Amino acid sequence: MVELEAIERRYRVGGQTVHALDGVGFSVPAGQFVAIVGPSGSGKSTMLNILGCLDRPDAGAYRLEGTDVSTFDDERASDFRNRRIGFVFQSFHLLPRLTVMENVMLPQRFLRGEAGDLQTHARQLLERMGLSQRLDHRPGQLSGGQMQRVAIARALLMRPALLLADEPTGNLDSKSAADVLSLIGEVHAQGQTVIMVTHDNEVAASAQRQIHLRDGKVFDDALA
Repeated sequence: MVELEAIERRYRVGGQTVHALDGVGFSVPAGQFVAIVGPSGSGKSTMLNILGCLDRPDAGAYRLEGTDVSTFDDERASDFRNRRIGFVFQSFHLLPRLTVMENVMLPQRFLRGEAGDLQTHARQLLERMGLSQRLDHRPGQLSGGQMQRVAIARALLMRPALLLADEPTGNLDSKSAADVLSLIGEVHAQGQTVIMVTHDNEVAASAQRQIHLRDGKVFDDALA
């Protein structure tokens, strides 16, 4: 489902070339829950950006559902990302002036072509997240855990092939973090492919598989 082949990404910093990713390759079958783990500077963020079609590798290939997305131009990458990839961020990225329902429906604004009845799907997702009584609330009226649940619902609106979670518990207290990890586990149990980026080994332990990065390379890849 996800295939990375000899991915390289280089940056120029202070006249020096930094290999953020140095020949990284792995595959993720459909329906697997993977944690990408590593300290600051290991290449996690660069990997997330490439997986989410927010950046392109300098070399290598990235295929999602058999499509080589590493060759897409910006417009095509944006449309593909909106339709096939869902994002959950550490900082939630909810718009404060919009209601819960409006935040979940945001991906529809950037959609080209038909999408079916997304509003009904949004209501179903929010009910699944335990937020059916909060549709007209705004983010400032919610707890951190509730805001992350709204973000997960938004990420799932387009029925993405891949759900990417970037430090999804980083801004939460321990109970809310456990609740969100449990929810992501439930989403995965229903067949969703999930790749989660984290520096926290305890959070990573909730995944089926852990891929550890160090200095832009995979140094360990193991099933739980």
